[in-house]
This record gives sequence, C-alpha cells and structure tokens, in this order.
Amino acid sequence: MLKWALIFAVVAIIAAALGFGGIAGAAAGIAKFLFFLAVIGFVLFLALGIFAGRKLTGR
Repeated sequence: MLKWALIFAVVAIIAAALGFGGIAGAAAGIAKFLFFLAVIGFVLFLALGIFAGRKLTGR
C-alpha cells in the first residue's frame, strides 16, 4: 500500500510541476489517504502480534 501511496505522490508532484492543479490535488489526496491507511494497518497488526505473542507465551 505504501508503494501505491508513493506512486500517487510522484504523480502529484509531476502534475503540479506541469500545471495540472486538479489532478495534482486529487493524486495528493489519494496518496495521503493510502499512507494513513497503511499506518493504521501497521499499528493494528503490530498490536495484534504483540497480544497474540503474549497469549502464546503466557505472559
């Protein structure tokens, strides 16, 4: 997902450099959404991994 966020960020930078403001804004918005979605997924899976590890080891 971070790969797609990076791709959209690059598209936004190129579109902004070429003067396509609407496309640049939309691509930047999509990139921001995907980045935060990836961060939320990372934190969620990190918490699940910690709690599952504690359950298996009995701590």
